[in-house]
Amino acid sequence: MQNNKPLYLYQEIMLLALRDEKGTISTGFIEQVIAGAVLAELLLNERITVESAKKPLVNIENSAPCGDPVIDECLAKMKEAKRRASLQNWVSRLAGVKDLKYKAAQSLCDRGILKAEEDKILFIFTRRIYPELDPIPEREIIERLKTAIFTDKEPLDPRTVVLISLANGSGMLSETLGRKELKPYKKRIDKIQEGELTGEATKQVISACQSAVIVAAVMPAIAATTISS
Repeated sequence: MQNNKPLYLYQEIMLLALRDEKGTISTGFIEQVIAGAVLAELLLNERITVESAKKPLVNIENSAPCGDPVIDECLAKMKEAKRRASLQNWVSRLAGVKDLKYKAAQSLCDRGILKAEEDKILFIFTRRIYPELDPIPEREIIERLKTAIFTDKEPLDPRTVVLISLANGSGMLSETLGRKELKPYKKRIDKIQEGELTGEATKQVISACQSAVIVAAVMPAIAATTISS
């Protein structure tokens, strides 16, 4: 268990997506959001860059493993690709990594934050669930979001800006902080997502998050409904 190490963006997203007590996932297209978070992580750490061109393609700058199984698997998949692709294309490809959401949840189990269990639906179907063992990491994430949105603090750190962009685009932000509570701060959230309250370099990273939202939006409407598996 390595609770002292900061969480990766995809792990923070996973904590927001899980219902604390039940351990079920509240977002139907979580794979796309996880993929966007992984790409954002790689951009923030300058493992990948995006060309400034009419058709911006992703370049791999450093393919050395970082020690996280989810990120390393995604980075290896990008390295092995025969052709370069756009961020949006990579969101779609990485979302298709086998058992991506379960691997993301397992990474939090390995740190003692979640617990892996199985339960039955209608006494027939088995599903994997991940109830929370340690609530502190998620509480800290929520406090970070509240400080960024409900106060005038600026500049904001790039990781928080990216997290808000991902969480808002996927609907997790309103589920976490409340739609009614967020409504008066819509302009503030828009400024955050547009990169106005952080450095210029973060705007490129935000595009990875927006790509995740675009891919999710074109899925059948049923994919956007709440599921629990």
